[in-house]
Amino acid sequence: MLKILFMGTPDFAKESLEVLHKYGHKIIGVVTNLDRPKGRGMKMIASPVKEYAIQNELDVYQPNCIKNNTEFTNKIKELNPDIICVVAYGKILPKEVLDIPQLGCINLHGSILPKYRGAAPIQWAVINGDKTTGITTIYMNEEMDAGDIILKQEVEIGQDETTGELWNKLSTIGAQLLLQTVNKIEQKKAPRTKQETDYTLAPMLSKQMSKIEWTKMTSTQIKNLVRGLDPIMGAYSTYEGKKLKFWKVDILKDLHQELLIDEAKEGQILLAEDKIGLYIKTIDGVISVLQIQAENAKRMNICDFLRGNKLEKGKILI
Repeated sequence: MLKILFMGTPDFAKESLEVLHKYGHKIIGVVTNLDRPKGRGMKMIASPVKEYAIQNELDVYQPNCIKNNTEFTNKIKELNPDIICVVAYGKILPKEVLDIPQLGCINLHGSILPKYRGAAPIQWAVINGDKTTGITTIYMNEEMDAGDIILKQEVEIGQDETTGELWNKLSTIGAQLLLQTVNKIEQKKAPRTKQETDYTLAPMLSKQMSKIEWTKMTSTQIKNLVRGLDPIMGAYSTYEGKKLKFWKVDILKDLHQELLIDEAKEGQILLAEDKIGLYIKTIDGVISVLQIQAENAKRMNICDFLRGNKLEKGKILI
């Protein structure tokens, strides 16, 4: 069994750590991000990776930074890992760290590289309406997600699948692929393939991009944005100056004549009835809102929402 230094932060990484640990590889240390304040009380919360490590009596390290951190680099050298496994850690590893383990540093990435290099590959695959995505393991180098490919596994994306659902699915598949990768490296049977130079990027998501642009986006684009930002931040629009978050929508295929679609403007409410639902005009059709959230309120099914909140037919969302 290999001596592994594991680096990761969210639940996506926690599943990989758990699989490696339960298989029997020796986890000589776990590196994760600093605890973060969360909730109304701003209580300091440990990452899922740290919580698992503590529960299983694994040594935890939480450096504020890694680059030019001689003390931490020396600590890694002292630990002398055979391999470093990185899964959604959130920090770039400098060359002095990459060069420490004799079997290299490997990374589990949530796309089929070289597509979607960067911080948010799963989210962008959904937002862009991709039909497939996957998981890739690579040998890390100094460039972001540009190392030689070891293994990859393709996964279909359902037409209604959210980022949260795809995230959970890929975390499970990814954990097994990482274990398979580590075992192949241990057996000296791991393949190594250089990435193609034609790559795309998946940058961090921003709050600005979560606004629905009714005059620019098709029904499909709106639906993909909504499911792509679920559960991260939610897509939003404003009604009479107040924010509405959209958590689930669908494209209305049965366009009733009484909706007067041809006379409506983009973003206009065509129907808002608690026994039927909420229909909104887009540049190429109509979307039906299925789950929504008002300011300072909880996420609700649309019929429940409309029983307690009045949205006026004819008003335009901006």
